[in-house]
Amino acid sequence: MPRRRRWGTRWGRLPLRVRLVAGFAAAMLVVLTGAGAFVYLRVRYALDLRLDQDLTTQSAQLTDAARAGTPLPTAARTGPGEYWQLLDTTNHVLAASPGLPAGSLLTPEQLHRALRQPVRADRGTLLPISPRPLRLYAVPVQPGAAPAAGQPAVTVAAVRRDQRDEALRELIGQLALANLAALAVASLVGYRLARATLAPVERYRSEAARIAAGATGVRLAVPATDDEVARLGRTLNDMLTAQDAALDRERQFINDASHELRTPLTLLATELELALRRPRTTTELEQTVRNAAADTADLIALADALLTVGTQPDQDATAPTVDLTALLTDLVERYRTSTGADTLGCRAEPSLTVRGDATRLGRAVTNLIDNATRYGAPPITITADQVDALVRISVHDTGTGMDPAFLPHAAERFRRADTARTSPGTGLGLPIVDAIVRAHHGELRICSASAHHRVNPKFDVPCEHPPHGTTVTVLLPAARP
Repeated sequence: MPRRRRWGTRWGRLPLRVRLVAGFAAAMLVVLTGAGAFVYLRVRYALDLRLDQDLTTQSAQLTDAARAGTPLPTAARTGPGEYWQLLDTTNHVLAASPGLPAGSLLTPEQLHRALRQPVRADRGTLLPISPRPLRLYAVPVQPGAAPAAGQPAVTVAAVRRDQRDEALRELIGQLALANLAALAVASLVGYRLARATLAPVERYRSEAARIAAGATGVRLAVPATDDEVARLGRTLNDMLTAQDAALDRERQFINDASHELRTPLTLLATELELALRRPRTTTELEQTVRNAAADTADLIALADALLTVGTQPDQDATAPTVDLTALLTDLVERYRTSTGADTLGCRAEPSLTVRGDATRLGRAVTNLIDNATRYGAPPITITADQVDALVRISVHDTGTGMDPAFLPHAAERFRRADTARTSPGTGLGLPIVDAIVRAHHGELRICSASAHHRVNPKFDVPCEHPPHGTTVTVLLPAARP
């Protein structure tokens, strides 16, 4: 594994608050280092400017005396810590102030440049500490001329840098201590802030662990603030509420499915048991087999209905285009032919198209017609039109309608109104329609006796239907050209 990947893996294993503090400390270190460097450079510039001014004054005196031929020991008055040298073109010292070691203060390269133009240079280092640090200023005696060997060529003014270097070293130490103290305080504050900020997240994790262990009805303790962590807690509480509601629905579904399956299974077992209690004639056995086949067919139909409700894949933009006008017209004609119903009407605008599965959409409309025929009263009217970017399909009957209190439960699985319990059915007709409509990104509405219920609100389209009877409306996105 590459070294960078191993380092990234180790970094990722550190606690989040440690990584936050490390990143914060690194950023602070960069900022403090930059600020310290700026202060150091400004102070050094100010100190060097003062030294350069002194050197310029001293060098002017030396150069004027050298050009006039005046003896430098007489003309150059030096104070404490000030020195001078007079050099020829071979870097030989012609004259020098007392207190300097033997030899030129300039290197051959510095002398070569000083013969053409003034040169400023430093002798000795700030760190480590030099025994005799000097600031030099070399000026040619006759710029542009080529003096003969042994003749004055360059004057060198020098001044001790002890105080300047000491001040800079003390400044570096103070900046280092101040930056380390500021970094330590900032890291401590950052750590406490990160720990306080992530404390609710840790509580959320603990509560989530309890929920994963099987605890129910648990909700997170969310502070009364509006920061990101509080919003996360509220969102998680909403998710837990939705999860509990879904779990309750699934439990109710299992109970209802068990109840619905128990009846045909009990009838089937009872008929078979009675047929085996005593010898039966051929006619009786045939009747028993027919009854068992009918019960088996009911079980198959119930299983198919449950499968339809639970497995409805979402349709996407690549789904084929369905001509709803032709689909509705064909369904109504076939329904009339198979049932002989002459009270079924259809009014559909031409060229209504959606994207989806024609078979499933046809089943949804067929279920709505079956419900209207079984529980409503004729005449039954199917209308289809386009509203903005939606296709609206409505199935209306003129029956007494549903109880307004039952409307919110009409599309729930195995839920049946009290007036419909004595008629055949499993209570899966509208749930199947709802599942198909949701898979096609649509909306289902149930309106009865002036009461309105939107099963899955999605579109801001007003309801339009007669005031009496029951109207079930399906809104689907129209296919784009």
